[in-house]
Amino acid sequence: MVMFLIFASSIKLAFDTYFLEAEKDSLVMRISTNIDLFFNFSFIVEMCVKLIAIGFIMDTGSYLRESWNQLDFFIVMSSILDMLLTGSDLQFIKILRLLRTLRPLRVISHNVALKMIVIALLESVGGIFNVTIVVLMVWLIFAIMGVNSFGGKFFYCSIDMYVLHT
Repeated sequence: MVMFLIFASSIKLAFDTYFLEAEKDSLVMRISTNIDLFFNFSFIVEMCVKLIAIGFIMDTGSYLRESWNQLDFFIVMSSILDMLLTGSDLQFIKILRLLRTLRPLRVISHNVALKMIVIALLESVGGIFNVTIVVLMVWLIFAIMGVNSFGGKFFYCSIDMYVLHT
């Protein structure tokens, strides 16, 4: 059920991009706001159920001891703050609304295979960085060799051709 809510919330976020210029009092924007409130309350209920079931932070397997639950907690808290500040017209509220785009990342915390793949990718970043450094060094060597071998021959040739044609 939670995966369906995450999927539907992602579809709703994609739908919202087509109505960025719509007036706030239009029927589409009111429906969009109500749907967004439904998703926010659904995710709040899910978080509360998890908090009651496994605890907040004190125990070993509690909610905020796992990094993926920390991401979920951050997303839900930012949506709560966004709901609380809906009536005011402050600039940082746009940033809070932008954080709604993190909702599809909640799929990772609910899918074990995807979680394993993302963890493997994050752990391999160090090795990828080392390989990138080696590749850049090889490119630098060939760039230096190219400059030494062709040292301006093409530039002078193009200037001669330009002078001949004028």
